[in-house]
Amino acid sequence: MFKSDPERPPQYRRFARETPEWYLDAKLGIFVHWGPYSVPAWAEPIGALGTIEKEYWFRHNPYAEWYYNTIRIEGAPAREHQQEVYGGAPYDDFLDAWTADRFDADDVMALVAATGARYFVPTTKHHDGVTLWDAPGTGDRNTVHRGPKRDLIEEFRAAAEAAGVRFGVYYSGGLDWHVGQNPPITADDLPETRPVDAEYAAYAFDHVADLVARYRPEVLWGDIEWPDAGKPEGPKSLVEMFDLFYAARPDGVVNDRWGETHWDFRTSEYENGLEVEGADAWENCRGVGYSFGYNRLEDESTSLTGPAAIRHFVDVVARGGNFLLNIGLTAEGLVPELQRRTLEALGAFNAEHGAAIFGSRPAGRLAAPSDPATGTPDGTPWVRWTRSADTLHAFVWADGDGSTPGAPFELTLDPTAVDLASAQLSDGRPFTAEVTGHGIRVHGVDASSPTQPIRIDFPAA
Repeated sequence: MFKSDPERPPQYRRFARETPEWYLDAKLGIFVHWGPYSVPAWAEPIGALGTIEKEYWFRHNPYAEWYYNTIRIEGAPAREHQQEVYGGAPYDDFLDAWTADRFDADDVMALVAATGARYFVPTTKHHDGVTLWDAPGTGDRNTVHRGPKRDLIEEFRAAAEAAGVRFGVYYSGGLDWHVGQNPPITADDLPETRPVDAEYAAYAFDHVADLVARYRPEVLWGDIEWPDAGKPEGPKSLVEMFDLFYAARPDGVVNDRWGETHWDFRTSEYENGLEVEGADAWENCRGVGYSFGYNRLEDESTSLTGPAAIRHFVDVVARGGNFLLNIGLTAEGLVPELQRRTLEALGAFNAEHGAAIFGSRPAGRLAAPSDPATGTPDGTPWVRWTRSADTLHAFVWADGDGSTPGAPFELTLDPTAVDLASAQLSDGRPFTAEVTGHGIRVHGVDASSPTQPIRIDFPAA
């Protein structure tokens, strides 16, 4: 996972192909993490993955969905919280306390669709091993028999189909803290703390094969790894599983977290694995806050505001990637208000600018982002570019404290490649521009909006 130069073993090379155009065009997906961990909904919001030393990270893990791991680490604040608030009760008590009594899949999907997202990926089994459908071999340790007593995956699937959003599934094949009974992860010691045996490989295979047969997902989003015993070709192998998936969905896509086997697109997560973002097809995922699962300790200070989410999204798209933005539902099944506001702001932006986002490609050599990339507080605006069939689109945001509304600004582009006389703002208004040594200088345009960038469209010459 996050390896910069993976190589397919011989048995997986036949799966290599061009990534389907629908995925490259999609740009935005919505991720949902939901499980028994949504009951305690507790983690320390210490920062983003990839910015914190690993041993400290695991002891103070900001991922609420890792609660089952963190409460088993001696001296971890989450373990102390579990003792003080729940008397050290076993983790599975949260499965029975998880009600989902206010969950309406159509309501959640209406919010997802309003963002402009083209695909939707809920967790079907996270590392705690609890499945959100009656997965084979799980007995009663699933949401059909305990807790919500509902097939939550089918409800999500039906709602996505009704809303016209492509449906995917997340499955953690690399970890299962219930089945594996492995010790908690306390440092970067994943090879010693994940199940790798043939019995678990067959168990995980049966789960994913069942997901493919029942729900026909178009995105197969694995996580962490895959049990080593299931990687060689043979019955109930990962090879057989990919065969089943592509037979059901020839245009489906697979991510890169199945060990070093096969992938249609690479993934980064928050600030981790950024070196893969130059791949032909890649996706950055993160939560609105520092956690994927709902964390009651998060607030505005630890979360993406609407403007921050828009900036991150446009940056990812301009560099050729997709953005998988996560929401974590409460135990009752609601989208937290803070997360809802962020998605609504992203949706408002896409309603206005989606034509320059969805289906676009990077500008390449025709234009360049701001230098420095973040812009500067004293007035250099933040600039990103996308390219549609016959138009270059500049997204410009002069929101620094020292910015002057309406001040002229520079755009780095090849002025001979565009028709400057026909260039206009996204609302159709013309503007004045002069050619400079590195591009053009724009006059009379106010790019200082506090909510979102302005867009300038440059038709091809």
